Amino acid sequence: MILLTGFEPFGEADINPSWLAVSRAQEILRAEGFTVEAVELPCVFGESAAVLMEAVDRLDPDIVVCVGLAGGRERVSLERVAINCDDARIPDNRGQRPVDEEVVPGGPAAYFSSLPIKAALRNLQIAGIKGEVSQSAGTYVCNHIFYALMHSLNSRAGIRGGFVHVPYLPEQIPEGSIAPSMSLESMSEGIGVVVRTSMQHQGDIKISAGAIH
Repeated sequence: MILLTGFEPFGEADINPSWLAVSRAQEILRAEGFTVEAVELPCVFGESAAVLMEAVDRLDPDIVVCVGLAGGRERVSLERVAINCDDARIPDNRGQRPVDEEVVPGGPAAYFSSLPIKAALRNLQIAGIKGEVSQSAGTYVCNHIFYALMHSLNSRAGIRGGFVHVPYLPEQIPEGSIAPSMSLESMSEGIGVVVRTSMQHQGDIKISAGAIH
């Protein structure tokens, strides 16, 4: 069982590419014979983690891939680390705006993804999809659920999980703007690559994918 999650729209947007891409990835993977469930999460601190944990408890998946929007990035970003910090630049969809608060009070400073992100990066490159290993999932609701997920999985055996960021869709870019974007099919297939790779690799490979800054 594979659990995919995306987010509802937030801010002033009327769509969220993460949910559209997850929904399409579910269709692609089901057609290939995978058992997949996609769940839309609210863009709300606390509530998003609760909905995610309910889905994990209910489905008992082998793999959890959470997906969110990182507007301004041009690649499928395979997040390496979740930090125990909520620091919201903008309010969430309930008007909450935590500043320098812990996701889990007293929890570890950070958790690493348990997905094979380096192997997934290589397979994205083979598939001709722009990808990268990202060293920061931010401090908004995306990082919030990434950390909550990994904190929960730390005490569970047999479930691996992580987080992926996707760019804007082309239709979200104002005319005349040079902001990067990616097609829905590329995003969806990129998520599929992450899932397939995770099912094939228990561990990860060792290739350079770090950052200077």
